[in-house]
Amino acid sequence: MRLWTVHPKYLDAKGLVALWREGLLAQKVLLGQTKGYTQHPQLHRFKNVSNPTGAIGAYLAEVQQEAARRGYSFNLSKIVKSSFDGTLHETDGQLIYEWQHLLRKLVIRDPKRHRDCCKIIKPEPHPLFKIIKGCVQDWEKQTTTQSIRKRL
Repeated sequence: MRLWTVHPKYLDAKGLVALWREGLLAQKVLLGQTKGYTQHPQLHRFKNVSNPTGAIGAYLAEVQQEAARRGYSFNLSKIVKSSFDGTLHETDGQLIYEWQHLLRKLVIRDPKRHRDCCKIIKPEPHPLFKIIKGCVQDWEKQTTTQSIRKRL
């Protein structure tokens, strides 16, 4: 499961569809509608707010809007209605780690998008996230060659 900190506008088609499906799975977990993935580390940042289902709903709403901008029709009715007007804090180290991870995927799956994204110096986060200074999250599964523990 990957609930990207980077803005969904950077994802290729395959990545956007995967994010939608994984976000819906995360929503089911947070609603207690599945027995699997309940301890998935990506969910910690959603579980740690006063309204986890509202937070994942706000997250999914932005993914759905990005899909609509591209002409895809992700079913908005799949998002549980629950208001959330806050933000989640995420570190700049995590954002950059995910950005580099995405670039490695794009070079294979969508070379044109990769070229366009390589021009971006500071990627935007998903609008739900407020970026703060810090390291890559401890819950992130890093490869030893891509480990970023120091603040960037």
